[in-house]
Amino acid sequence: MKIRKGDTVQIISGKDKGKTGEVLQTLPYENRVIVQGINQRTKHVKPSQEGETGRIETKETSLHASNVMIYSTKEKVASKVEIFVDKDGSKKRRLKKTGELID
Repeated sequence: MKIRKGDTVQIISGKDKGKTGEVLQTLPYENRVIVQGINQRTKHVKPSQEGETGRIETKETSLHASNVMIYSTKEKVASKVEIFVDKDGSKKRRLKKTGELID
């Protein structure tokens, strides 16, 4: 996966299209990502003990990695990612539109 934990991404399709957020977790075997504040689901939780009240929890759920693009906070643009080999032989990630290094 070209998307990693801690990257800022923009949603390019679905109900949250256009929103940006930070990647909290990647699920590489399923090709999915969990983004902070995006694709939230509510769950009604019953009280487990007597005297306790029920509650409503909201939680981010995963979305497919093809529905997000890396977002440049400097240039305010979403871009594809290319992996290139640096002069010293190490692999690095770079945005195709701006040429900005990610790591």
